[in-house]
Amino acid sequence: METSTILVESDIPTTASKGRGPSVKRIGVIGNYLPRQCGIATFTTDLCDALVNEYEDLTVLALPVNDRQEGYAYPARVRFEMAQDDVTSYRRAADFLNLNSVDLVCLQHEYGIFGGEAGSHILTLLRELRMPVVATLHTVLKDPDEHQRSVLEEVGQLCDRLVVMSHRGRQFLEEIYNVPAAKIDMIHHGIPDVPFVDPAFYKDNFGVEGQNVILTFGLLSPNKGVEQIIKAMPRIVERYPNTTFICLGATHPHLVRHEGERYREGLEHLARELGVAERVQFVNQFVELEHLLEYIGAADIYITPYLNQAQITSGTLAYAAGAGKAVISTPYWYAEELLADGRGVLVPFKDSDAIASTTLELLENSQQRNAMRKRAYVYGRAMTWSTTARRYMRAFIRAREERSRQPRAAYVGGGLSQRAHDLPMLKVDHLRRLTDDTGIMQHAIFTVPNYTEGY
Repeated sequence: METSTILVESDIPTTASKGRGPSVKRIGVIGNYLPRQCGIATFTTDLCDALVNEYEDLTVLALPVNDRQEGYAYPARVRFEMAQDDVTSYRRAADFLNLNSVDLVCLQHEYGIFGGEAGSHILTLLRELRMPVVATLHTVLKDPDEHQRSVLEEVGQLCDRLVVMSHRGRQFLEEIYNVPAAKIDMIHHGIPDVPFVDPAFYKDNFGVEGQNVILTFGLLSPNKGVEQIIKAMPRIVERYPNTTFICLGATHPHLVRHEGERYREGLEHLARELGVAERVQFVNQFVELEHLLEYIGAADIYITPYLNQAQITSGTLAYAAGAGKAVISTPYWYAEELLADGRGVLVPFKDSDAIASTTLELLENSQQRNAMRKRAYVYGRAMTWSTTARRYMRAFIRAREERSRQPRAAYVGGGLSQRAHDLPMLKVDHLRRLTDDTGIMQHAIFTVPNYTEGY
């Protein structure tokens, strides 16, 4: 029976030109990119940095997707920008990659960052590429709708290799999306390589020296469940009055765009209502990595109270566990894997009492807390960005080897007649609403058909 690939250290090339097959010298990476504020942008930027840091002779070109007309102030590595909802920009991006001697494309796939139904615009780009493609799947749904399933199945067909960051993601690809096991690589979410330090080392940076610090971080939105930590704070503070909860991160830009800071203001009101406002700090910033690592370093306990089980990866959880934090989390899929074997504690969804009880237990038992920290830190050494970059390079080389045995036709430009599949899908919803069993209605009074006017 075929099995998916799990790379071991001996499989990982130390230079981009080593390996059994063709070298990889020039890579195009598709995905959001900093300074856009989102998890995919952070991951893409970190992966690009890790690759060029590990392989001096490697050139990486970044191709982000913009969700606003003015774009972002990208660094020089960004060589081409796509407009999220403009399908022609995806086709032009394919032309750019084909004409610029790119050895391989690394796609960061997440439904929501691409335009079209279930992010289908990215298929326009993939269909035109003439080099190998390795796709990192940031979301693998257990119960996809028709469009989500169709898009991911075609991504799987068009890409040479697929990377997942959890064993459950690999299982879903095989069982739900019919991806051959031999085509899948399991590579951990990368993390910074930081020392194992006492939280007290960083606390004076934030004015919380001598206090117990609880932390959560990431872009703020309702699905993060932060209100559950705030609801747990009265019990925690009653036992340990010198406890501070720090909620670090800017409100998600899309949320700000649609409803402003309503959610954050609601959390602040909840803290005041429960009498713990002085023990809760909201840091409304998207902080640089160096500053973020100081916040993580200062935490005694890290909590991810997410509300949705169907989360296949989490960069924030990976960063915290890999830094050797004592972690409490709700049992979403990625947390179940990463925190197994005593590397963290799982509590039920939407259960602030369980969060309070578990936090108090860890604060009372430093031996248990430190043992958990050490287990998480040791496990995290296999997740550092340098190791992750080398594992990606092995996947890239393998994709090139496989493509050399089954090459695609060389790139040639084509006219519109050769690209008819790039046209948007025809939508006739409006016609259906105007039509009954007789025909298309000519007029209506607001939403009520005016049959006296005929068809």
